[in-house]
Amino acid sequence: MINVLVCGIGGNMGKNIAALLENDAEAKIVCGVDIKPDESRKTPTYARFNDVKEQVDVVIDFSSPACLEDEMAYCVKNKIPAVIATTGYTKEQLEYIDECSKRTAIFRTANFSVGVNLLVKLVKEAAEFLGESFDIEIVEKHHNKKVDAPSGTALMLADSANSAFGGEKQYLNGRSGSVGKRGAEIGIHAVRGGTIVGEHEVMFCGEDEIITLSHSARSKKVFAAGAIKAAKWLAGKPAGKYDMNDLLESMH
Repeated sequence: MINVLVCGIGGNMGKNIAALLENDAEAKIVCGVDIKPDESRKTPTYARFNDVKEQVDVVIDFSSPACLEDEMAYCVKNKIPAVIATTGYTKEQLEYIDECSKRTAIFRTANFSVGVNLLVKLVKEAAEFLGESFDIEIVEKHHNKKVDAPSGTALMLADSANSAFGGEKQYLNGRSGSVGKRGAEIGIHAVRGGTIVGEHEVMFCGEDEIITLSHSARSKKVFAAGAIKAAKWLAGKPAGKYDMNDLLESMH
């Protein structure tokens, strides 16, 4: 049995993970870390990682970038693998994660949906095939409580498309005023409203035709299930950086 610590256990994603692991035969939640205490919660929950007493095999993090330093210190010290599902990190924080991965196993991706990761591959293939003759625009839609914009998945899709051009295209986040003639760019646009779980659309706009690749998530459970699958796979792995491509390849 794999012992799981959920960082952000009081949030929506933490609750989804708890529900999915309730009757799981391979993994169970032994404790959580959350800045908001809740005495009604059955699972032992701590405000800081230093207070954790349980034996933990892997961490699943659906919290916020503010928890990163405390989490990484705990994981590196105890050689505990971490599945990082949080987005909105700064460049410096991402570099810190890379540095920590040299001392413990870290699985990080902006989206744990298998469908989204397939979309990422298709976007790259389309960009390589269509080339400079098609402009690329990305529209992402999320619920009104999402903090960061653009979404980590939108940036992942942009990076995938940009890899076909050697990473030379600039990202333009929204447009306003007199924007002038389009340059060597990928447009990224964020929508926030209601309870939208997550929708991503990549448009390849050419002369007299538009090709659209899209993905729509109907429930947050799809992300929780992906994170659990990653945690089971990551437990026991040596130090290093891992992502959904590694997991998908192992499933072939």
